[in-house]
Amino acid sequence: MTLKQRLNGLRQSRWLRWAVGLLLAAGIFYLGLAVGDGRLQLTLNHPNVIATGLPSRLDYDSVNKIYQSLKDNYDGKLTQAQLINGLKHGLAQATNDPYTEYFTPKEASDFNSQLNNSFSGIGAELGEDSSGDIQIIAPIAGTPAARAGLQAQDLIAEINGTSTVGMSVDQAVTKIRGKSGTKVTLVIVRGQQSLTVTITRGKITVPSVTAKILDGNIGYMAISTFANDTSDLAQKAADQFKQAGVKGIILDLRNNPGGLVDDAVSVSSLWLKPGETVVTTRGTTGVETIHAQGASELNGIPTVVLINGGSASASEITTGALHDNKDAYVIGSKSYGKGVEQSLINFEDGSQLKVTIASWFRPNGQNINHKGIKPDQAVKEPQGATAMGSTDAQFQAALTYLAAH
Repeated sequence: MTLKQRLNGLRQSRWLRWAVGLLLAAGIFYLGLAVGDGRLQLTLNHPNVIATGLPSRLDYDSVNKIYQSLKDNYDGKLTQAQLINGLKHGLAQATNDPYTEYFTPKEASDFNSQLNNSFSGIGAELGEDSSGDIQIIAPIAGTPAARAGLQAQDLIAEINGTSTVGMSVDQAVTKIRGKSGTKVTLVIVRGQQSLTVTITRGKITVPSVTAKILDGNIGYMAISTFANDTSDLAQKAADQFKQAGVKGIILDLRNNPGGLVDDAVSVSSLWLKPGETVVTTRGTTGVETIHAQGASELNGIPTVVLINGGSASASEITTGALHDNKDAYVIGSKSYGKGVEQSLINFEDGSQLKVTIASWFRPNGQNINHKGIKPDQAVKEPQGATAMGSTDAQFQAALTYLAAH
């Protein structure tokens, strides 16, 4: 069987496994062992949610019949915890939104560690492609994933021998992570190739911002992800650039998978004048326009933003804000196109619901989701190019642009 045929087979079986898992999990809800009425009602009673046609209460009679049939006939072991967690995962998965997910307490802890840029794993941001397959958005520089040669847009077909069919992104993340020093084996699909890669996990603690002043007095700031330390580190870099009187700035957001929106707003505000639009959100809470705040230390300094297919989410907010307010020129390749916002709802047991609440719109009014941002100057990334080296065509194009401005 060819690689293409194998992938098609995986995709065709996805719906069956998902449906069985959802029905199995949902049955226990009828017995009063599921999410408390207050928490469920909080979502169902939201006026924007009611407008979608959902009833105030669900009828679980048909689901209970399936539960009873499973209980009486299933030849295997099932626990109450499995059913409860399966229900909660299934409720989130029923949205068909890859960014709306339920986290068990363990999964919630891992997710928040990732937001804080500190975790034990391989160091790769995962997402889903248009077919729902687990995809590497970007490996983080200097991590085991990057050293193993993983690339943006690689598909993960198996994790330690387990197919990723039906897995959510965060379930895949949980399976890939583990104690530092242990190993994980991935089957990677890259184009028409199938590769088996064994990676030794490590402790991943990466400062989200690196900055330096290049020859020619050009400031270079690379943001790997928008994390809790991003605002402070970017501010320090801006102060360094301002003190040195740099002639131009390269803001490198390539392979930046996103992160915290507040930090994207803070970074954008280093360039934007107070009151200028960073992003507009439209969703269940209405329409909100977020404006720049701060001293605009870098405003007026010629700036190039570098992006590629691994630039997503908060990095797209920053790119759009700087571009549309005419504070930066964008070079590279089209960004990923993740333009929706999630809210984290915390529960008493330490679990969380990450739920999509809004879509993002650039200052020019364009929606980011599924569209991405096209650069002003399209420059391809040569295979195996050294970042910031003579073979890094995008970086060299940025230097050329700044030399002329």
